[in-house]
Amino acid sequence: MNDITQVSKDKLISDFKVVIADAEEILRATAGQAGEKIADLREKTQARLADAKYKLAEAEAIVIDKAKAAGRAADDYVHDHPWRAVGIAAGVGLVIGMLIGRR
Repeated sequence: MNDITQVSKDKLISDFKVVIADAEEILRATAGQAGEKIADLREKTQARLADAKYKLAEAEAIVIDKAKAAGRAADDYVHDHPWRAVGIAAGVGLVIGMLIGRR
């Protein structure tokens, strides 16, 4: 998984948490409102929020599992090819140093 996809998923999860929190706040604010339509709407919203929280927890678990798998793969690669990893790190450091030095 590339970094852009990971950032997009993390941003989506973060935004989704904000939406859930806002919806819960609206439910609390309308708790004193009477009427059949309001009651039905609150009930539907609560059910959808429960479903959304469950799906969010699943999405977070998937993102965490993939991040852990990527970390394990990188760790295995470094252990299997330590000199290659050192060379790559040195090359990346050199390129970053050259870019910073141009400023």
